[in-house]
Amino acid sequence: MKQNHSLKTPMDAQRITSREIANITGKLHKVVLKAIREMEPAWEKECGHKFVLTSEVINMPQGGIRLIPVFSLTKTESLFVATKFNDEARARLVLRWQQLEFQQAIDEHPAHEPQPPLLLETEHDIMQRCDEIRHEQIATQNAPADGCLTTTELAELAEMTFTQMARLLVKKGLLVFRGRHYHLAEAYEGTGLARERIHQYYTLRGDMRKCTYPVWTRLGCQKIFELLAL
Repeated sequence: MKQNHSLKTPMDAQRITSREIANITGKLHKVVLKAIREMEPAWEKECGHKFVLTSEVINMPQGGIRLIPVFSLTKTESLFVATKFNDEARARLVLRWQQLEFQQAIDEHPAHEPQPPLLLETEHDIMQRCDEIRHEQIATQNAPADGCLTTTELAELAEMTFTQMARLLVKKGLLVFRGRHYHLAEAYEGTGLARERIHQYYTLRGDMRKCTYPVWTRLGCQKIFELLAL
């Protein structure tokens, strides 16, 4: 049986437009509009109402004005839509809502009352905090690999280059080369010889990418040096 929660959204609740979301997240407005339209049926099914569609006046480069369609969303609605975005875009939107709520708290509190702590104010601060959040996430994910040695570090100990060491490990069946990266061979997964570590990097276009690569436990290092002695 279908449930109808009929959640009511007060029209005077703090809201944000799809165009503001696009500016905050660095996405094209048409991409944000598409995401909202794709998410709207599920929202309507669970909450009993659609998102508010309105319009906004924008100034044209050669003069004049134009009306464009925009959605007006509450905090809950915008964060629901943001589940389609990547981690950085969601973080920027969350931090923007912190700013809005902080400003609302200032407006509602008399000057003699204690004020909430200052939140991030500039785009640079927001981007820096996004980087901190991302680094904290990766550090947590990489924690099981703490204390392991990389193939490069093993190569240095053996007075070899990385390429020489990697080719040797491929020849011995410990590594495979796939998708422009070296990976632990399937036969050695779960043996305790290696763990995975996440590496994050950016393309020339500025797109963020992640890849994983094996790092060697004490047991793995011991096995590799046994192979080198053969």
